[in-house]
Amino acid sequence: MADMVQFDLVSPEQRLASVQATEVQIPGADGDLTAMAQHAPTITTLRPGVLRVIHAGGTDEYIVSGGFAEITGTSVSVLAEEALAKADVTPDFIARLVAAAETNLEEAKAAGSNMVDDAAKTLADLGAVAEAAGITT
Repeated sequence: MADMVQFDLVSPEQRLASVQATEVQIPGADGDLTAMAQHAPTITTLRPGVLRVIHAGGTDEYIVSGGFAEITGTSVSVLAEEALAKADVTPDFIARLVAAAETNLEEAKAAGSNMVDDAAKTLADLGAVAEAAGITT
């Protein structure tokens, strides 16, 4: 179908989704974007956030911790560092991601790294992810 894209979401542990979608809302590192049929070829990094897939059966939401998305006019492939269906997200999952982000921030500060701002942004994004999943941190 001309108005659909093939959407695939995989993480190192599993394939989470493979469906024909009308649009995919992606939490890109440089800002949110929506991929639809005939989208210009794009590769983007992901920030922690909610990835939404709209298809004939409704809308599916996934929490992603980061990764990459490759977008073409006919497909969207997301390679997530970690991903779960939003309904499956637990406080332990969020706590583990937050702990890793806090460690990265402290290491960046200790090293005097120019990555301090990025690490702080990741930590803030995880707070928003927790809120979207209905989990208090």
